[in-house]
Amino acid sequence: MIVRSLSRRGRLLYPVGYLGVEAMTQARNVWLLYCYAPPADADRDALLRISTVSIILFAGKLIEAFDDTLIGWWSDRSTGRLGRRIPFVLAGTPLMALFGFLVLVPPSNAGPLGTALYLFLMIELLYFFATIANAPYDALLPEIAPTTAERIDLSARRVYFGIIGAGLGLVGSGLLVARVGFAAMAAAVALLALLTRYLGLFGVWESARQSAAVSQVSLRDSIGALLEHRRFLRFMASFVLFQAALTMLLGLLPYYVSGVVRQDAEGIWVPLLTAVGIGTMMLAIPLFSRLARRTTPLHGYRIAMLAAALTFPLLGVAGFVPGIPVEGEAIVVLMLVGAPLAGVFLFPGPLVAEMCDEDALRSAGRREGVFYGAQAFVEKVATSIAPLILGLLLIFGSSAEHPLGIRLVGPIAAILVFAGFLVAGTVQASTMVPTAAMSSSD
Repeated sequence: MIVRSLSRRGRLLYPVGYLGVEAMTQARNVWLLYCYAPPADADRDALLRISTVSIILFAGKLIEAFDDTLIGWWSDRSTGRLGRRIPFVLAGTPLMALFGFLVLVPPSNAGPLGTALYLFLMIELLYFFATIANAPYDALLPEIAPTTAERIDLSARRVYFGIIGAGLGLVGSGLLVARVGFAAMAAAVALLALLTRYLGLFGVWESARQSAAVSQVSLRDSIGALLEHRRFLRFMASFVLFQAALTMLLGLLPYYVSGVVRQDAEGIWVPLLTAVGIGTMMLAIPLFSRLARRTTPLHGYRIAMLAAALTFPLLGVAGFVPGIPVEGEAIVVLMLVGAPLAGVFLFPGPLVAEMCDEDALRSAGRREGVFYGAQAFVEKVATSIAPLILGLLLIFGSSAEHPLGIRLVGPIAAILVFAGFLVAGTVQASTMVPTAAMSSSD
């Protein structure tokens, strides 16, 4: 069967499916640590220590991450009238939204032990159902977009809608927290995630039903094939370093505002600085897309990593330039830091899709679910390590009186990204050009 290009409706709505999920994810990245462990000079009491929350997030995500490849493999082998991916997205999305809400609404009188147990349980359930909802949805990309140009186009659209979602989650969440509190904010972003994901699935419903050839490879053999795919493993090693650095910076923002910018109104300044970074990222997307089309997605990805490694250390020196208000310095720094972040959102999808095509040439059936499940596993490992590193750094100082830990985060994140840049240099560019002809079952 010939896989045709997506309709205009599909090209628009499939990326919309990432808007609400990104809003919920980024709101959690910014506010979860702060929700349970605000700094000593905040206007709310801490429920847990920073180190306790960091360890729970690290352990919870690391434990749950192992189901990504399993669920991806399961969706690769699924059969039925709705195709391979649709049933997973339909079932997982509402539960993902529910636990995305509950994790940001901690019990008020449970005590440290009860609060810690609550956080661990909610975060585990959230991660599990997010895997069911997200990994099969991600795995649709190589099936519904058979050429590299279409994949870059869809990924760019996904970044734009993701940025809108990030803006709503980061900027909007701060405004909601300041106005109506954590619970109402959490409910709003969870509902948005549910509605937009179902809208995205509706846009590609017919294409998603026409599943590619069902994989007959066992779980053990599928994992073995991944472990032998050197190009994929090297790319994932670089990706985990980039993701860890990004997650650290997002979690840093409330502390950065209070400790470096020295502003008490985190609900105003966190959204403001976030909006600055998002704005420059949006401006950078066409530049990186054009670069990838003229060269390769891998080249564009490495350029983004190098730019990030050069700009992230600037977060540690804001406030040291004489004659310029620290607020102005922070705004300029966020403008510079925001641009290269487009690379971490734009390029992984098309690069993994290339590797799926390569794998399909030498295996029975297509195994997008396994590949994108493995990518999700790596992403969860990165975002589980990041709060742990961030929490450890903040031990050296997380307030305006003692900001050393806050200032160390930017340079440490830069070191991680530069290491990822070096690793990405060992990834060979693909020599295969995807075509519109892809094997599939009726």
